[in-house]
Amino acid sequence: MSFATETPVQTHHLPADLTLVTLPYLGDNYTYLLHDPASGATAVIDVGEAAPIEAELAKRGWQLSEIWLTHHHWDHIDGVADLVKSTGALVVGAEVDAHRLPPLARPVVAGDSFEFVGHRVDIIDVPGHTVGHIAYHLPDSAVAFTGDSLMALGCGRLFEGTPDQMYESLSALAKLPPHTQICSGHEYTAANAAFAVTIDPDNAALATRQHQITAKRAEKQPTVPSLLSLELATNPYLRAHLPEVKAAIGMESAPNTEVFAEIRRRKDSF
Repeated sequence: MSFATETPVQTHHLPADLTLVTLPYLGDNYTYLLHDPASGATAVIDVGEAAPIEAELAKRGWQLSEIWLTHHHWDHIDGVADLVKSTGALVVGAEVDAHRLPPLARPVVAGDSFEFVGHRVDIIDVPGHTVGHIAYHLPDSAVAFTGDSLMALGCGRLFEGTPDQMYESLSALAKLPPHTQICSGHEYTAANAAFAVTIDPDNAALATRQHQITAKRAEKQPTVPSLLSLELATNPYLRAHLPEVKAAIGMESAPNTEVFAEIRRRKDSF
């Protein structure tokens, strides 16, 4: 499958002197390159196909060191074997999902931490989209790779997990520092915004964000990463506990998890 896309590659400079590259592929997927200029080490997060990653590495003169996987879906892992063959990079992924991930050089579990050339990487268990989904958080660089759990103005469809699981996962991610950049797996933000305004119609911050998203996508610009503070202010799945959101959907006295489940149900049929 061709990796051609109209959305351009973007480069961000993170705290702790790391470089983040947002790389589109497969039309509406994103992968990320995380590069340490001091050591030359580079990690990639999720690999649906190898070719765009190999091309970007060659363009920048970078050598791939590690592959970090968030979950087992084909559009996040199908290029791993080719990329390992061409680069020799070691693969990191959830131990609980090892039976349906490419061979793991470093199996990890919730609560684990490992070092990426001196930068701490924390593993957060985020089931819901799949039961073995994990996220990677680098506290010193204020960045989290959330795959298809927390997304820009949305969250992943519940293919395997329960609403309670996903709500707990999103609640855990919501506790990260507000200045954390959320690197999610897809360019779904415009569609997510169109739905979000039906749930949170009086949210001025959401209205402003929708206008900004429309302008970005008109210029084929990516809408990710996004700041967690912006998600907290506008993402309906992170706002299911708020009285104004409950009132807007007629669930004023319902438990937070039931409100979240109803919002996710409405999105599934939107």
